Amino acid sequence: MRAGGRPVAILAVDGGNSKTDVALVAADGRLLAAVRGPTTSHQQVGLDVGADRMAALVREARALAGIPDGAPPADVAVYALAGADTPSDDRRLVHALGGRGLARVGVVLNDAFAPLRAGSEDGWGVALICGSGMNAAGIAPDGRRARLAALGAISGDWGGGGDVGLAALSAAVRARDGRGPRTSLERGVPGHFGLSRPIDLTRAIEAETIAQARLRELSPLVFGAAAAGDDVARSIVDRLADELVVMAEAIIRRLGLTRRRPTVVLAGGVFAAHDRGFEQRIRDGVTAVAAGADVQRSEALPVLGAALLGLDRLDGRTAVARRASEARLRDGLGAWRPDPPAGP
Repeated sequence: MRAGGRPVAILAVDGGNSKTDVALVAADGRLLAAVRGPTTSHQQVGLDVGADRMAALVREARALAGIPDGAPPADVAVYALAGADTPSDDRRLVHALGGRGLARVGVVLNDAFAPLRAGSEDGWGVALICGSGMNAAGIAPDGRRARLAALGAISGDWGGGGDVGLAALSAAVRARDGRGPRTSLERGVPGHFGLSRPIDLTRAIEAETIAQARLRELSPLVFGAAAAGDDVARSIVDRLADELVVMAEAIIRRLGLTRRRPTVVLAGGVFAAHDRGFEQRIRDGVTAVAAGADVQRSEALPVLGAALLGLDRLDGRTAVARRASEARLRDGLGAWRPDPPAGP
């Protein structure tokens, strides 16, 4: 408990397109509680529904921490959210979440910045995010920031689980009708949905009996086929790696980091494949741009980065106290591994 009856210094949130992680942290870095729930993304469920879901998750975390109803809210909330893509998005999200009384001060930022803070000891570098979609963000040693628009095809993007799945379906259809090389994806892609032929999946998507968004489920299948030696699947994986390299290069050059030694953090669900060839291709491409870059997989959950960003905002602490708080937080929240959410 902190003096003044405020047990919670930081409310940290990582809100993605498929799940939301919420952590409550004391000023000394102690983890008070952490929970995982379904997506709160305003792009997926709407602004008000997302904010209500967020408030429900915070109530769940407070109950888990033994914080009674009526206790003061967190001092500062850091909401690292998918879909916080424009200043207008940020303002709308701040207003919606601020109206739920979850914290005295709330900060909204794109979820690409949380893995960077979690994976970089000195707080600067580049994050490459590859989950349902793609994004890249960077922070220079002097605090300058850069990020890509990450709005999908309309902002020049290709990649992430959704595009990998669509590429797999396309390759499977083309292989079956004679327009492309044969591939195990011909069987694996429709089989994932209980169908026999790729064209059956195409028609199901057209008829809206299967949502096109579910194609992101195919990413592990594509990586598995690539690991088994399927050339078509490997070409999709290689294309994804090359896109990530191009994104990293753009951020590195915009921030003037080509002659520095930036940490480049790889984060997002697609990296769960642990494909060595994929990651080595990214590493080789990035170091060709910045020879001193340290490309590393982020083993920490992004919510840790949001919590660390919250610690950064607390005033009145000595350097020794800051280091101790960060170490305590990395030990506590860094070890947290939640069960998958029950919700959609």
